[in-house]
Amino acid sequence: MTEQAVANKLAVDRHGEFVVKRKAVEAVAAVGEADARGQRRRTEMIALGWSNSNLDDVTLRGSGHTPSQQHPEYWDGDIEWVSLADSGKLDQGYISASTRRITARGMEKSSAVLHPAGTVIMSRDAGVGKSAILREAMAVSQHFIAWECKAKGVLEPWYLYYWLQSRKGYFERMAVGSTIKTIGLPLFRKLTISHPPLPEQRKIADILRTWDEAIDRAETLMRAEIEAFGVLRRRLFLFRGHEVPLSEVSMHITTKSDGAPHTVMAISAKTGFVAQADKYRRDMAGANLTNYTLLRRGEFAYNKGNSLTYPQGCIYALKEHSALVPNVYYSFRLRADLNSSYYEHFFASGALNRQLAQRITSGVRGNGLLNLNADDFFGVKVPVPSRATQDGAADALNMGARKIELLQHKAELLRTQKRGLMQKLLTGQLRVNVAAEIEPGGPDDD
Repeated sequence: MTEQAVANKLAVDRHGEFVVKRKAVEAVAAVGEADARGQRRRTEMIALGWSNSNLDDVTLRGSGHTPSQQHPEYWDGDIEWVSLADSGKLDQGYISASTRRITARGMEKSSAVLHPAGTVIMSRDAGVGKSAILREAMAVSQHFIAWECKAKGVLEPWYLYYWLQSRKGYFERMAVGSTIKTIGLPLFRKLTISHPPLPEQRKIADILRTWDEAIDRAETLMRAEIEAFGVLRRRLFLFRGHEVPLSEVSMHITTKSDGAPHTVMAISAKTGFVAQADKYRRDMAGANLTNYTLLRRGEFAYNKGNSLTYPQGCIYALKEHSALVPNVYYSFRLRADLNSSYYEHFFASGALNRQLAQRITSGVRGNGLLNLNADDFFGVKVPVPSRATQDGAADALNMGARKIELLQHKAELLRTQKRGLMQKLLTGQLRVNVAAEIEPGGPDDD
């Protein structure tokens, strides 16, 4: 290396070292500024009647235990015992029942504790950060932390529950472990919570519960609409009348990439076409796209990958203007005189599953694809009712799908509103009128 090259390298190294040091100083300054802002905010909140307390000072913290599995007499009693098996029942406010129960003997011979009704619990292992309020006295496994609020009379259980909900992201980040992530007990000893007087806590909790009730109503309506949609779809495709092989009403597409820029897409069993980079978190195709199939809007592709949703593979229509898809998909274009939307619903209904299962020659291959050749796939029979019948069925099903979509959007909008409201209410950015009544009906009423 020449002297000049050495000098250049030293200059680059010094510059890099300077940049690193500068960024470190900036990071420390940013942390200091954030701490200062946080301290100012805490001071403001204290001035407004809020307190900043160590959670252990304002609650009684406990946990639980698992009685020995070697003793059948410890199990199947009448004491509810919340464990990781109940993860699906958390994050819904109250928990009223557990998957397993233990006996009084099981409690006596273990470190399990009966926590009173109103105790707030949170999972610190699998499903880290998921929480609930005990509707009645229950025991919990050692995978949970429990906070009894009533003993010290400082915190409202529902306020603590929503505070824990707002901190789920933090708890998830704090969990460590290679197999099962968990939160160590030292973290819980250091937890601090900002809280207003009890009347304001209760008002905040009431407001957030109103939002939860609105979300529950929207989700209940959505589930009912999904069930009605399924019934309608099954009824419309139950008697299919005249059927012909798919090959007679479609054309197999084998067109390769034309070199123009097209989005590379793959099929997700649950959602249909998605950008391949989003599905796999990276561009699986790389630079070589010559063997990919070029699809246009309204054309179909069959993904012969096995999934829980579609064990015999799935068929979706492309909604985008164009896309490049893997050539292992069987792609096709329907005849122009057919209603494409009618067949979208037909394929999504799983009406071809039985025929496909009969034609698949063996189990899933090493690459996850079903053993089904093109001739067998295009040999499956599809209904060809009159165009008027196709149009009527498609219109009815499109209307049902649109209703579901609107209800999904409404529920998601309410969840987004609640997250923003929760952040402001639990930090004192938005103060509440304790004496004001909450309007009946909730935030979802028009």
